[in-house]
Amino acid sequence: MAKTVLIVDDSASMRQAVGIALRGAGYQVIEGSDGQNALQKLTGQKVHLIISDLNMPHMDGITFVKQVKQLPAYRFTPIIMLTTESQEAKKREGQAAGAKAWVVKPFQPAQLLAAVEKLVLP
Repeated sequence: MAKTVLIVDDSASMRQAVGIALRGAGYQVIEGSDGQNALQKLTGQKVHLIISDLNMPHMDGITFVKQVKQLPAYRFTPIIMLTTESQEAKKREGQAAGAKAWVVKPFQPAQLLAAVEKLVLP
């Protein structure tokens, strides 16, 4: 059975690009257009990994990560931040919130897939 990855990004083209890379590697993909929308998508879904943007409307990526980590069913779900932000302070903030990896856009699909394969839940 394919493992499921939730992609959270306000850019439809970015969700599509990430989705193509993941589907090509055999993953099932769920998409959320921002943090609020993604939290709604999590309800009742088995998710093996989350990839989230940092800067999004309605709910930013750090707040989203914090809220996911408060949900018992998703407390241990690994989260990768995929963002244009490369400042160390933001990385530390994301790590403190619960993000396990930080990939800077633009990204190479192989780079993202390596991070996914390293962290995805069994």
